[in-house]
Order: sequence, then structure tokens, then C-alpha cells
Amino acid sequence: MSTLTYPEVGATRLGPLPHGYHHLHHRTRVGRGRADFEVAGTAVTGWGMHRRSGARINASAARAEPGAGVRVSLGVGPFRFTAPCRVVWTAYERERVGFGYGTEAGHPECGEECFVVDLADDGSVWFTVMAFSRPATWYSRLAGPLVPVVQRWYARRLGIALGRLVAEGRDARG
Repeated sequence: MSTLTYPEVGATRLGPLPHGYHHLHHRTRVGRGRADFEVAGTAVTGWGMHRRSGARINASAARAEPGAGVRVSLGVGPFRFTAPCRVVWTAYERERVGFGYGTEAGHPECGEECFVVDLADDGSVWFTVMAFSRPATWYSRLAGPLVPVVQRWYARRLGIALGRLVAEGRDARG
């Protein structure tokens, strides 16, 4: 995956997160039981969670798969930023579903981020965002300490969006 802008490919799956980057770890409960887990996993890997959060997604695949290109756009008008990424790993397991993508040239940051849904032993469904990043453009360097604040805000926003999608799925099931 030579188009990636960082050498520690896959670190969000295998850990530990590399030194020299800002680290993000956000975890939130989004549901309970196998049905909620299935809805959450589909929403994460099928880009529905990102879209529900207000992001524009242009992906080369209908669901996350290694090598798929993803362009995430956030913002409004002239303040819209597009971030090109590439999926570097996926997990489609019995109790864990998700993916990690890495930054490509043109992304304001350099690093990797993952979005994972886990079904815990007690039946609770958890959503985790984990990332490592550092500025890759003049404007992300200029934003300095605001970047981690925005990243935490976006991770929380994704968790809220996913929780709503899971609740809607539960309502549809009756």
C-alpha cells in the first residue's frame, strides 16, 4: 500500500500505537445483544455511520475491504476538507467487526484510524475509535492544539450517530 503517508501500517489493529503521534481512543456503548451488534457492524463497515454523522463519503467499495479507497469530506462550503484514505485492514469476526484506514497524500493529517464494534461477554455492544496522527499540511500544523479537540468531537459524533442507527434498527425490529 505504497500510497499511504506513514510507515506504521496496521498499528490500530495490532497495537501498540506508535510514538511521535497524537493518540485518540474513544469508546462508547451503542447497544445490547447480537441484533444490535449486527446493525452496528453493518453501519460501520458500510459507511452508514459516517454518512449519518454528516460526513460525505466517496468509497471505491460498498463496504470496507482492504485496499478500498475512501474520501471523507467534512465541513461547509469553502471550509470543507476532503481527506483521502485507504482501508488497510478489516475485521469481520463473530464478536468484532470494523476496519482501519490510513492517510494518503492530500489528507491534512498523517496516520491511521480505526472504527470497531465489539460484542462483549455480557451482551453489551461497544463502539471504539482509535487513531494516531500528526499534521501533514500547513493548515493542520497551524491549527495545532485544536486538531485533537476536533478529532475527539468527531469520534463522539460518530458514536452518537451509530447509537441512533442501532436504536432505529431496534425500533424497526419491533
